[in-house]
Amino acid sequence: MQHEFRYKLDFYYQQALIYLLTFILYAGVKGTFVEDNFTLVFGDPILTIIGFFVLTSFVTLLLNRVRDRKVIVTDREIVFQHRFNRRAVTVEDIEWIHIGKERLVRTAGRSQVVVIKAKHRRRAYRIRLGRYERERELLKMLEQIAEQTPRRKERFPFRK
Repeated sequence: MQHEFRYKLDFYYQQALIYLLTFILYAGVKGTFVEDNFTLVFGDPILTIIGFFVLTSFVTLLLNRVRDRKVIVTDREIVFQHRFNRRAVTVEDIEWIHIGKERLVRTAGRSQVVVIKAKHRRRAYRIRLGRYERERELLKMLEQIAEQTPRRKERFPFRK
């Protein structure tokens, strides 16, 4: 059975809308009404900076929308896919899976990251669960796969 988990874009939508709203409000406050005319001050450097943020946030949103990232989990493999690339890791190729917290990120939840070390790859794959839709279902699927793979060796066995 194949389960597809799409990358959440809600943060990018919120960011773009907040910057656009800030741009509109600042332009409205900074603009002046003279004889029933609304004049916008385009030479204002703050308006230019906010406009740059608006443009950058919409370009970032568009690029992430076009990229269309997703994780596809089946019984036999985990697929990392986006519009331009597809990487599949079979259960047999998994050296170990670690489900836990990230040290540098302070978010709620006991299981916020899944690290998958593949035998043929030097660096591990890192899935941040909160960035995908239906994160609890994704966690359950990855826990089922983790039961089939060996445990990660302790980094510091002397720390007990």
